[in-house]
Amino acid sequence: MRELHALNAVLVVAANLLAAGWGFVYLRRRRTPGQIYAHVLALAQSLVIAQVALGLLLLSGGSSTPDRLHPLYGTLALLAVLSPWLYAPPVPARRLAWFSGAALVATALSVRAYVTGG
Repeated sequence: MRELHALNAVLVVAANLLAAGWGFVYLRRRRTPGQIYAHVLALAQSLVIAQVALGLLLLSGGSSTPDRLHPLYGTLALLAVLSPWLYAPPVPARRLAWFSGAALVATALSVRAYVTGG
């Protein structure tokens, strides 16, 4: 289970970095993203949710982390990807900015969690 958690961590960082970068490219070019971008964003968010679920399974099984901040970073990454669903304005360009920014924050928090996870 620990190896799956570590592998998924790499996927979380890669997918969220891709979603953030791609979203900011759309914003800069003032274009509306297509279906493929929506799927990449959904994949990135789903990987974060799965990562937190795997972490909770590890914690419930008695595993611990060397740094006690590791679970906090994971929780904050989850909150980052969920926040645009609640707070993003209905204006398409601003909504895209929220989702892209959230993916970037999730990337940074996931990298930090990976480093503290040991």
